[in-house]
Order: sequence, then C-alpha cells, then structure tokens
Amino acid sequence: MRIAQVCPYSLTPPGGVQAQSLGLARALRSLGHHVRVLAPCDGPPPDAGVTPLGKSVPLAANGSVAPIAPDPACVLRTIRVLRDEEFDVVHLQEPLVPGPTLTSLVVSDQRLVGTFHRAGASSAYHAFRPAARALARRLNVRCAVSEDARDTASRALGGSYELVFNGIEVDRFAKADPLVVDGPAILFIGRHEPRKGLVTLLGALSQLPGDVRLLVAGDGPQTAELRRRFGRDDRVSWLGRITDEEKARYLRSVDVFCAPSVSGESFGIVLLEAMAASVPIVASDLPGYRNVARPDEHALLVPPGNPAALARGLALVLGDGSLRRRLVEGGDARAAEFSMDRLAERYLELYALTGAG
Repeated sequence: MRIAQVCPYSLTPPGGVQAQSLGLARALRSLGHHVRVLAPCDGPPPDAGVTPLGKSVPLAANGSVAPIAPDPACVLRTIRVLRDEEFDVVHLQEPLVPGPTLTSLVVSDQRLVGTFHRAGASSAYHAFRPAARALARRLNVRCAVSEDARDTASRALGGSYELVFNGIEVDRFAKADPLVVDGPAILFIGRHEPRKGLVTLLGALSQLPGDVRLLVAGDGPQTAELRRRFGRDDRVSWLGRITDEEKARYLRSVDVFCAPSVSGESFGIVLLEAMAASVPIVASDLPGYRNVARPDEHALLVPPGNPAALARGLALVLGDGSLRRRLVEGGDARAAEFSMDRLAERYLELYALTGAG
C-alpha cells in the first residue's frame, strides 16, 4: 500500500504530532508498505522518508505556539506531491490545521483518514463551524487520540470517531544508551510556556534537598523570563532544544521524569516515553495524563499548578526505592501496550475500511 502521512507542523522542533507521524511511518514501512511523511521542515528532513514542504511560521493556538506552513508555496508543493505519488490512502494528522493537512483535505481525491489530537475548546472550530463540518465530511474515517479529543471534535464537527490512542517506539527508549548524570536528577522536557507548568517545577525545586538537580530540556516564549528568575540556581541545567536521540538517552539517565503541565494535554505521550525508558514519573493529575497513567501504578499524580504538592511528590519518589521500582515495573508493562507496531496494525485495519489496499 502507498500511504501518505501528512503532518501540519514543522518536523524540526519536537512535538507529539510530529513524533506520531514519523514513528507511525517507520512502523508501517517495517510491515512492507511504502510511506512518505509530508510536512514542513525548518532544517534538514529528520528521516529519509520525509518530503519537506517548506518552512513554518509560528501560530499561537491552544495555549501553545504551533509551527505551521499555510503559505501558497507549501500549498502548491502539497498538491504536486499528492498528484505525483498516487497514494492509496492519505492520513491527515489534525486535518483542519491550515497548511498541508487542510490542503490535502480540500484537494485530494484519494481515500482520506483523519486523526484529531486537540482537546478543549477551539475558537477556530466555533468561528468556521459550517465550513469545518463540510470539510470533515470528506474524511472516509475519523479517529481521535483520546476521549477528550473525540469529544472536542464531535461537539464541533459532528460525526463518529474511532478511538485510536497514540503509540511509541518502545525500543528507541528502552535500548537507548544512558548519559552520565550526577544525581539525584529530575528531567523536564517540553516547551517553556505557561500550560506546561515549568514555573511550578522550578518553584518546587526550592523545597527539595540541596543535592537534587533539575535538567530542563526545550525552549519557548518563557525561557528568557524563567532563566532571569531561576538562572542563579546552579542546580538547574538548561539543556535547550534536544534531539529525539538525546531525549531517549536523558530519560534513561535520570532518577525521575516530571511532567508538571497545568492544562491542554489530550494524551500523555511523553509519559509513555518515560515509561519505556524505565524512569519513574511524577506528573500533574490531568485527564489527558490519566489516559495512559493510573495513579500510583504507572505514575505519581499530583494537583496541577501546586509547587508544594509537586515537591512532596518528587521527594517521595526520590526517597522511596520500593515506590520507584513499582512505578518502573508498572510503566514498562504499560508502555508495551502502546507500542507503535500495534498502532500501525490498527491503522491498517482502518485504512482497509476506506477500500484502500
């Protein structure tokens, strides 16, 4: 089968939708299918199976900044690739985002599968509801990565949705080579923006023992402000943006992974990555994170936006070896349930429903 994985976001910065597009493409190729990932790129393509469609521009959305490419040049490149490649099925990640996915939805005459990731209210869905509903009807199969994402799409667009959870490439994390990190060490990975809760974690650090270190990966609109406020604390290492390989190696090297988000998480893919790397997790108690992590079995969940509660949770996991082992054992088993290979097989079933194959 010839499959297009179309991602609206630039593949250069890390992100959950980008990781799903690339990982699913690799898993489908391993099953013998021809797969291309069509997406914007702001640097060299991160994979041999990528067709770059141009550079991105930042767009504020859902409390974050999305690197999308809605310009005419990207639109024309997308149309050209769809025409030349003759795909059997075109899989759109976030079908209504301006750029290559929306373009594909409008112009493609191939069989279309759409996966919706967004959770929470959308002003764009509301403002353009009649047009959005009409376009969504072009999808042969609609999927959602969580119950929250399904409810968001259903309220705005109508229709029915297959619940298809995200996946991870387990071996990429389980078999990564650890780095040398002086412990005890906590790792944060994510954009430095309010909804990711990094300020909560930095506040919690002051309530932890003096030998605890915090590794902060990523960047974003809050980076400069947070470094001004907390930059004098030599226990904090600002790693900047890291590659997927480095992410796996850091996860394998630290004592705790912390996800202190306060809102906007539809699916806890980063928690699954940490589970696959066999690192215990302390995370905010959010519906999106509960999609993958049962409290005290796969992760220790604490109230969001509360530095004192987060500090207590981190101290408990750092100081209790039996709890760490229990969380790691539970996480290993949980990560296996969400392997990318299983996800690829599920999507092949859904592709077949369109008549492709």
